[in-house]
Amino acid sequence: MFRRIFAFLLLGWVLGFAWFALFLPQPAGPVRTDAAVVLTGGKGRIERGIEALDRGWTDQLLVSGVGDQVTQAELAEQHAIPQRLLSCCITLGYDAVDTRSNAAEAAAWVHEHDFRSIRLITSDWHMRRARFDIDQVLDSEVETLTDAVSTEPTMFMLFLEYHKFIARNVVQWLGL
Repeated sequence: MFRRIFAFLLLGWVLGFAWFALFLPQPAGPVRTDAAVVLTGGKGRIERGIEALDRGWTDQLLVSGVGDQVTQAELAEQHAIPQRLLSCCITLGYDAVDTRSNAAEAAAWVHEHDFRSIRLITSDWHMRRARFDIDQVLDSEVETLTDAVSTEPTMFMLFLEYHKFIARNVVQWLGL
């Protein structure tokens, strides 16, 4: 009986990992949202947020998880952000240090500005956990569009992220 249970759990884990690794979230198209939230930490994320602003897919952008020492001018220079966007439309969030605090920072910003829809921008391999965390703290009336930045993650990166995703779901399910 123990072997059957173990085999069933192992099969579930293998199939879950295959789904997680083979069907990564994709970039969103030109869908309009009130605001966009970029979670820092990966290549192409900030650029995707700037693209969403520049193309008129969104009006405001929060860059969550910016290092304490980073200024708007440094960010603009590093990512070639036009001054017209920097002065009107971009907020730097300095409070987040991980995905859960990114979600909390984003939810506070969304609530403060009374946005009804957001574009969540992060790496494809990170999107499922980021979406899970943001769904836990955002008002249910706020619509979230996932806009994944395509990457080429290593198998090890996917393995770690899959287990973080499982752990977050278990922690939520247990109410911890």
